[in-house]
Amino acid sequence: MAIPKEVKLFGNAMSGFCTLVHHALRLKGVAYDYVEVDLKNKSEEFLKLHPVHKKVPILVVDGKPIPESLVILQYVDETWKEPPLLPQDPYLRSKVRFWADFIYQKIVPVMYAIRSTEVETQKKAVEEFHGYFKTLEDGINKDVHVHGPFIHGEEPGLLDVILGPFKIGFQHLEQMLAGVKLLDKENTPLLCSYMDAYVELAVVKDTELMLSQYVHA
Repeated sequence: MAIPKEVKLFGNAMSGFCTLVHHALRLKGVAYDYVEVDLKNKSEEFLKLHPVHKKVPILVVDGKPIPESLVILQYVDETWKEPPLLPQDPYLRSKVRFWADFIYQKIVPVMYAIRSTEVETQKKAVEEFHGYFKTLEDGINKDVHVHGPFIHGEEPGLLDVILGPFKIGFQHLEQMLAGVKLLDKENTPLLCSYMDAYVELAVVKDTELMLSQYVHA
C-alpha cells in the first residue's frame, strides 16, 4: 500500500475523541494538518466530508474521509505500521478490540449520564461507572496487560490511547459535580496507574499545548 501523501484531521479542541486521534497520529510520527471545526457553525467543507453523522473527528487521507474515532484509530494502525497499537497475535488483538468496544459502549454513555441534574439518575450513573471501570480493570489485567507502565506493556497501545485522554474528562466531571468521585485508586489502581503514565508522554503534553490555542481563542 502506498504511503499517504496528504493527511488532514478535522476536529474540535474540546472533544476527547478528537484528542485520542491526535495522540495516535503523533505516536506514529504521522505529519498531518489540523482543521478546528466550529461545532455550532459547521462549514460546508466539513459537512460534505461525511453527511451521515456530521460529527468530529474525521480523518481525511489523500482526499478520502474516514469518520468515527475508533474506526480512525484502527485505520491509522493498519496504514502506519510502526509503532503498532494492536498486538500481532490475532487472539490478543480480538481481546483488545473487545475492551475498546466496552469503553465506547459502556463507560462513555454512563459518563454522559453522570452529568444529569437528577440526583438519583446521577447517583445510579456513578455506581454504574465504578462497576464498569472495575470490570474493565479486571478484564484488561486478565486478557491484555503485560509487564510495563502502560496497558500494553512498555509502550502505549490502542487501549492506552483510548483510555488515557479520558483522565482529564474524569477529573473535569469530578470538579464540576461536587462530591462525585470517579477515579478511585483503591478500587481500580491499575487503570489509574496506566492513565497517570500515559498523560506524562511527550505527545500528550505537546497535543495539549497545541489545542490550548483553540480552547482559549
